[in-house]
Amino acid sequence: MPGAWYLLPRTWFVEQGFRLKALGTRYQVLGTRCLALFFLFPLLYSPSMATIPPSLDEEYRNQGYTLIAGVDEAGRGPLAGPVCAAAVILPWDCTLPSNLDSKSHSPASREVLSDLILSMAVSWKVATVDNPDIDRINILQASLKAMAMAVENLSPPPEIILVDGNRSPFMDLPSRAVAGGDRISRCIGAASILAKTHRDQLMVQYHGMWPQYGFDRHKGYPTREHLEAIVLHGPCPIHRKTFRGVREHVRENDKTTER
Repeated sequence: MPGAWYLLPRTWFVEQGFRLKALGTRYQVLGTRCLALFFLFPLLYSPSMATIPPSLDEEYRNQGYTLIAGVDEAGRGPLAGPVCAAAVILPWDCTLPSNLDSKSHSPASREVLSDLILSMAVSWKVATVDNPDIDRINILQASLKAMAMAVENLSPPPEIILVDGNRSPFMDLPSRAVAGGDRISRCIGAASILAKTHRDQLMVQYHGMWPQYGFDRHKGYPTREHLEAIVLHGPCPIHRKTFRGVREHVRENDKTTER
């Protein structure tokens, strides 16, 4: 029964995961999956999982679609850095947990999920649109552009595209935009995880270039720490100059902070 499995010691999976990964490339995937169970045990074996309704993916598989791409973005709200979008096609027998909404997982859990998704996906791509383009075409159009770029590079190409949100940039293929889609589609949820982890990694790299802003902590979002750093130091080259909280200081500082 699910309840009995839920009582198993989660630390066992961590020990076995690191042991397998240490054996070499051949065991990397199996080791990653063991590590994933440490973080995902409550999701995989909670008794409430039995009440989850059929997913959006299943709805379209029942209609005959086999290559279903989920698409989601990360980074619409920050004041700095790119917007990232991911597209993911998962196999029909995918064993990932139902709840892949990136906002409901810790950073450590997202990293483990990302490794699992990459090891299971039929195809996946991540695309970015940087801050100069965001300032030029606006954040909505930049998000849609990143989604289109990610899907265009999938191989094999999808038969249908499921997009998180209320707009789809896809005209040449069947598509459906679904608000809250990352909670009812594994494919969209997987894209949510990949977009978020990719963008977080980029922002940590940017922190090494401009440590005074604390990008490793807030990832460019408008926290109090970030806003105060902009007031103190002015914008840096990855800040979005048309966003409130940044544009006021672009006027005051004609030259952005150099690397």
